[in-house]
Formats: sequence, structure tokens, C-alpha cells
Amino acid sequence: MKPVSELLKKRDGTLWHVRPDDTVYAALEALERWEAGALMVMERGALVGVFSERDYTRKVALQGRNSRTTQVREIMSGQVVTVGPRTGTRACMALMSEKRIRHLPVVDGPLVLGMISVRDIMDDIIADHENTIAHLESYIQS
Repeated sequence: MKPVSELLKKRDGTLWHVRPDDTVYAALEALERWEAGALMVMERGALVGVFSERDYTRKVALQGRNSRTTQVREIMSGQVVTVGPRTGTRACMALMSEKRIRHLPVVDGPLVLGMISVRDIMDDIIADHENTIAHLESYIQS
């Protein structure tokens, strides 16, 4: 399996994020606009949390809070699990399964490089398996 830095190369380098003082409603609009399930929460270039659809449903909708007045900082996941750019995709999948998370920010020291999702990992695993099958079929036919 490849390192997650390879998965990030498929992106345009944009760090989709919101600020802690943004409203939850604005964050939901950003999720819609970027067709994402989670966004990094960044303040002055530093990663301070992750905001996800799960945070919204559990901490706003189910608790009867108002998304137009609640700030992201009030409901974001602040204990962020991260990986480095050289972390392999299999290790990421194991970590995501163990921690029951769907998104992993990729950092290199203090520098935030991007975020991968379980879908990114699954797409990579499927492509890797398809490549292996093609090589085996080619070997068998020759």
C-alpha cells in the first residue's frame, strides 16, 4: 500500500476548513458546497479540531441547539487523531477502524497537508486489488 501523501496528490491542494468561531450553519453550508462529510477546524493556520456531520447530528440536532447561533468550537471534535504523510494506507485504515473515525487529517509537524477519508482509503484498496488482478491475468495468459 502507498503512503497517504500519494492520496493527497489527487487533490488540488486546497485545505477545506472552517474556523472555530464560524457558526455551525456556515459549516454545514461549507460541507454542502464542497460535498464533504467533515472539515478541518483551523485557527491561524493550526489544526484545532474536526467538524463532521456526526458532530452536527449528535451535538446540535439531537440536543435541540440552534445551528445559526452555535459556534463550531462548541461542538467540534477537539481530540484530533492525525497521521503523517508517510503513513501507509493500511495503517490508516486500521487506525480509523480502531478509533471509529471516518476522516484523518494529514500533518507534517505543524504543517497541515490535508485530510483523507475512509472513502479515499477504500478507493485506493480497490484500485490496488484491480491492479493485482490485471497483473495476475496477464501473467497467466503469457
